[in-house]
Amino acid sequence: MTNYDDIDFSSLDAFADDEVVTHSPVRDVRLPSGKVLALITLDNGRDHTRPNTLGPATLKELGETLAGLKARAAAGEIQAVGITGKQYILAAGADLSDVSRLPSKDAAKLIAQLGHKVLGSLSELGVPSFAFVNGLALGGGVEIALNSTYRTVDASAAAIALPEVFLGLIPGWGGAYLLPNLIGIENALEVVISNPLKQNRTLKPRQAYELGMFDAIFTPANFLEESLLWADGVLGGSVKVVRKNEPGKVERLTKWPIAIKVARNMLESRIGTVPRSPYLALELLEKAKSGTKAEGFAREDEALSELIVGDQFAASMYAFDLVQKRAKRPVGAPDKSLAKKVTKVGIIGAGLMASQFALLFVRKLQVPVLITDLDQARVDKGLAYIHEEIGKLEAKGRLDGDAANRLRALIHGTTDKSEYADCDFVIEAVFEEVGVKQQVFAEIEPIIAPDAILATNTSSLSVEEIGAKLAHPERLVGFHFFNPVAVMPLIEIVKTPTTDEQSLATAFVVARGLGKNAVLTADAPGFVVNRLLAKVMGEAARAVYEGTPLLTVEKAFAPLGLPMTPFQLIDLVGWKVAAHVQDTMAHAFPDRFFASENFHELAELPQVVEKDKSGKVTGWSKAAQKVLKTDKKPVSEDEILRRVQEGLAQEIKIMLDEGVVPEVQDIDLCLILGAGWPFIDGGATPYLDRSGASERVFGGTFHTPPVRGIGA
Repeated sequence: MTNYDDIDFSSLDAFADDEVVTHSPVRDVRLPSGKVLALITLDNGRDHTRPNTLGPATLKELGETLAGLKARAAAGEIQAVGITGKQYILAAGADLSDVSRLPSKDAAKLIAQLGHKVLGSLSELGVPSFAFVNGLALGGGVEIALNSTYRTVDASAAAIALPEVFLGLIPGWGGAYLLPNLIGIENALEVVISNPLKQNRTLKPRQAYELGMFDAIFTPANFLEESLLWADGVLGGSVKVVRKNEPGKVERLTKWPIAIKVARNMLESRIGTVPRSPYLALELLEKAKSGTKAEGFAREDEALSELIVGDQFAASMYAFDLVQKRAKRPVGAPDKSLAKKVTKVGIIGAGLMASQFALLFVRKLQVPVLITDLDQARVDKGLAYIHEEIGKLEAKGRLDGDAANRLRALIHGTTDKSEYADCDFVIEAVFEEVGVKQQVFAEIEPIIAPDAILATNTSSLSVEEIGAKLAHPERLVGFHFFNPVAVMPLIEIVKTPTTDEQSLATAFVVARGLGKNAVLTADAPGFVVNRLLAKVMGEAARAVYEGTPLLTVEKAFAPLGLPMTPFQLIDLVGWKVAAHVQDTMAHAFPDRFFASENFHELAELPQVVEKDKSGKVTGWSKAAQKVLKTDKKPVSEDEILRRVQEGLAQEIKIMLDEGVVPEVQDIDLCLILGAGWPFIDGGATPYLDRSGASERVFGGTFHTPPVRGIGA
């Protein structure tokens, strides 16, 4: 096995030049028993907006600190070592900007080995080590705790997670071996694989404690003091640490292989076989059931170095940068000082979408929200839905009784449109037809204030045409949500040729207040997400019309790595909606988009496709088979994939040339946030460059150089 003490890590010094070093100062704490605990406090000297991270220089300093403490322990000067973090934060894991700059697989392996050498030494000090997780702990932060002998957690810590699989990596500093041997295979699969694939879900401290990741949980008021007293009890034997989730022989022999098999089947069903990191993580977890820690660490070294130099990690870092930076500073957004202050929101409509809007606006903006509809029965139904959803939040403990009552009091429904008079921001959520939207705006424009903002949630219609009959079309913006409204993080903000700066600025400020990421788009058919998804769905519909079997079509799209196959997606959004979107796009661009009469026929059926328990499409329903029209000229999976790749490359190039969005990065940001396009692709354009589609279509690439891994 690897002897980390024999490895020369000096070549990593070149990557530490601009590292924000997290230092590891030590102070001795004399416990009530008289024993001395040497306490390390990780601190990069910045405030909470720049978490502690673990780059090469940080790891080397921490390694030197721990080596010094090991010598002190051998001399009998200290009886324990503790490690904690600056206020609110232990560590947010490896410094990914450093990792992404590593020039070779050998260098990538060195960073994996350095992490193992340093963090692994927490269990080799000659005295017990205690991790006092006082705040945010992600990736390497969690692995600091896992490598320690004992662990406590602050009940108010912001998040606990091993998010590496989300970023195309694996927990590479002990997590893949130590965690399953601490909390059992099923719990480890949840933390290492399932949660990252659920939009990077994190754990609350109580959840992590109940899984067995921590030995004790304490309130924030006296977290460190209580942790130190608890540690003293452990050292003295008065506190017994019982780990109920540690796997025994029976679990290793029976439950472990079954859990791995179930997880593999789940992965293949949900994400296909294109993503590399979930499957490598699964292999590491499978092998962790036996063998030594040294063997487990060596396997992590190999897996992590392989992934670091691959295309999927490079694409993930590109996507991560878009979501963490670009999404927070939308390109083209006017100065927020131009925005109108929103003190009351009006929503035209009281159907399901309108009610979802109302709930989101009232929860996030905490201002009065008005909903209206054609008759009181519809209004009452909408109000009942909103009150029911608030009740669910209260029952789950996400709202206390007072907060829930305040929200209920802020929601008002009526058929009296005169109550829009004091609304600052009014959004329509009515039937997707230009005339209907024009009519409802015509009814309320004379009522609202001269500077009130109007917004339309249209998914594909022309915003300019919707506002064509307004006296003041400059106040109208597109404000396109994605379903489900509470969950999807994107809003496409659509600017028409007449939209003024105040309206646009207000829309961006409102979007931020709703907790959403906004991207500016021109008023073009389908905007960004629906235009490109229509291309995907249209190519699927074309292949079916040609007579290609349904499952062949579904399989053809697998290399894209999308969260849903085309017909899963169509079945989710609804066949009538899909038919409408395809018609809209084919009408706008008849030479590039395919609209199928099949969609309209299928939309009339109660069930179109058969699915298994996991939601995977297994075939057409009997009724669908009767109405499908085909050309009896089926095409191959390769041909379908080539068409969709080249169709997307062509459409994106046209959108950029026409200025639908400011830059190519905005296309990818929209697809990642609005369509769930996987991080491992980096959105669509890095994937299209790597697949050769960009070169085939326009003789170039969207990115120069293309977004590729070190090993490419």
